[in-house]
Amino acid sequence: MFSQLSQLKDQRVLRRDILASLVVFLVALPLCVGVAVASGVPAELGLVTGIVGGLVVGCLPGSSLQVSGPAAGLTVLVYEAVTDFGLGALGAIVLVSGLLQLALGALGFGRWFRAISVAVVQGMLAGIGLVLVLGQVYAMADTAQPSGGLGKLAGLPGLALDIITDGTALVAFLVGAGTVAVLIAWPRLPARVRVVPGPLAAVALATGVTLLLDLPLAKVEVQGLLESIRPPGTEDFGQLAGVAAIGTVLAFTLIASAESLFSAAAVDRMHDGPRTDYNKELMAQGVGNTLCGALGALPMTAVIVRSAANVQAGARTPLSRILHGLWLLLFAALLPAAIGVIPLAALAAVLVHAGCKLVPVKDMAPLWREHRGEAVILAITAVAILVTNLFEGVILGLLLAVIKTAWEISHLHLDVRELTGGRMVVSITGNATFLRLPKTMEQLEALPKDRPIELDLSGLHHVDHACRIALENWALRHNDAETEPVRMNPPTTA
Repeated sequence: MFSQLSQLKDQRVLRRDILASLVVFLVALPLCVGVAVASGVPAELGLVTGIVGGLVVGCLPGSSLQVSGPAAGLTVLVYEAVTDFGLGALGAIVLVSGLLQLALGALGFGRWFRAISVAVVQGMLAGIGLVLVLGQVYAMADTAQPSGGLGKLAGLPGLALDIITDGTALVAFLVGAGTVAVLIAWPRLPARVRVVPGPLAAVALATGVTLLLDLPLAKVEVQGLLESIRPPGTEDFGQLAGVAAIGTVLAFTLIASAESLFSAAAVDRMHDGPRTDYNKELMAQGVGNTLCGALGALPMTAVIVRSAANVQAGARTPLSRILHGLWLLLFAALLPAAIGVIPLAALAAVLVHAGCKLVPVKDMAPLWREHRGEAVILAITAVAILVTNLFEGVILGLLLAVIKTAWEISHLHLDVRELTGGRMVVSITGNATFLRLPKTMEQLEALPKDRPIELDLSGLHHVDHACRIALENWALRHNDAETEPVRMNPPTTA
């Protein structure tokens, strides 16, 4: 009897995993193609990354239900890398980034990525979302996008004029706008309709309208799966010696790792199954990116949209994510021509919708009320990415997060007590860092200069080098003015 119940349970789990894999495949298909096109690479390379994410990373330990593939969050960085270094060098960059992820996971750094400020990660995603939306709005009108975030912003009036005056641009933009409208309305439709994932339905409807009305829109260029795979050569790895290329590699590694591990934490909250081993998951992502780099494909991360679809579709084991990779492989091998009828405006619209979801508009007001410093870091990181580039914006955000933390823990309190004989005792408690030094020195220098003072530092938990030197110099100056020396009781730690 127990064996029969076990078999029935196994059959139910298998059926759920197969159905979940089909749902994830239908969600992943338009996103893989759309991310590739927006990144400036052949559409098939997005499918290659999705296939590797399913068939290879899906078999590795780490997170059991999380799904990996090309991510909208890396689109801007990939586009810049392809523009600056060429398509061949992209594979070298991704491969080296994968090796770095493997090393970080093996050394146990996976769990430390969880220590990255949430405000920085949200700001990073918001900045990426803004740049992605600004860039793909031009693609929705079949118009070339300017370079740089500020260039895209400055070009919006000209884009609006082109849409109004150019019939082809207007038609393309209307198809894209209709695609966005379907994506927005889809979650509000009855459950039986939402069996088909929104991105697939929106792209399919846009493609059907384009074919039915014979609209003159730009479509996805198809090269073939094998023809698109171009492993990096020796000259491509040679380009990685420059400072700009090294910065790009580090940006790929940091952002792909952080996004994957934050996604894993989010997915763990959605199900009751095994928890994520962050070091193993980081190594699994490293294996996937190393292989994607060797194939000249796009970088991968764990993607929350596909992962959430996997959990919500009832997946119970890693089989669902493995099978979704198999369905992508079969589609790319057997039906490549189907990609070539998709209008670029529809794929751009899918990414505009995805980019908007990366900007936490609804969360900003509560965050400002409860954690104003975090909201400022988020906003500055996002704006910095828009104005400069992804790597510099993230570095600025991390720096601000460190400064904010240092400021918050640098609490100093000065307590002045008068003793008999005119002596004074100044007790300093808390953590003495350079951030609080100006105010501390102002308080000390405001004390009477003609009275003996005992400086008690025994209540300090920490004194950095700058504070120690400043306090010692103040004591020496006061000693020069007094016949009796200032006594300094040492802190508990230094």
